[in-house]
Amino acid sequence: MSKTDGIAISPTPSGDAPPLPRRLRVLIANERRDRLELLARVVGGLGHDVVAREIYVKEVADSTAREQPDVALVGLGLSSDHALDLIGEIVREASCPVIALLNASDPAYIHEAAKRGIFAYIVHDDPEELASAIDITLQRFGEYQNLQSAFGRRATIEQAKGILMARNSIDADAAFEMMRSRSQQTGRKLGDLADAVVQSHLLLLPPHPDSPHEHER
Repeated sequence: MSKTDGIAISPTPSGDAPPLPRRLRVLIANERRDRLELLARVVGGLGHDVVAREIYVKEVADSTAREQPDVALVGLGLSSDHALDLIGEIVREASCPVIALLNASDPAYIHEAAKRGIFAYIVHDDPEELASAIDITLQRFGEYQNLQSAFGRRATIEQAKGILMARNSIDADAAFEMMRSRSQQTGRKLGDLADAVVQSHLLLLPPHPDSPHEHER
């Protein structure tokens, strides 16, 4: 992770990232109620939605699984162990990144939080600076999320091309042209069309010899 102005963020490439989502669903967690209220005001002021506020470790997992937030902000309260447990539960229950918030740099805590899977950490106590730092980090997360999505679409398109090449004995360019032409004819996005090709291929595969349905025949 790289660190800039109190924010440590996994590096993300610059370039033609798709537009960032305007609103994110944010879960906030902190052992201290006053910090929870501050975080809620900051997140709301940035135009995002706070979908859950949690203090207790035993409840944060259920909230995370139920709400499926886009991102979670976990503040370091009275106990570093408590905050680390909050991070661990959120990471275990959701695919969203967790951002750790600290009042001062604490290398030992940051190391332990990183082992539990945080996406970034922010060191700021002033509310205005905290708001700015959170905004930058959420933007970076949006870029990261869009990049991951783009990689997923590209992989699906490549898989669909391979299926069409095998079925029709054609090369990669011809397979891509088949999908692009179909996309233009139907008005469907190329990625959605590629996903349909992959899914239909999986449905048409012969049953595995060890499948229980095979033994019933």
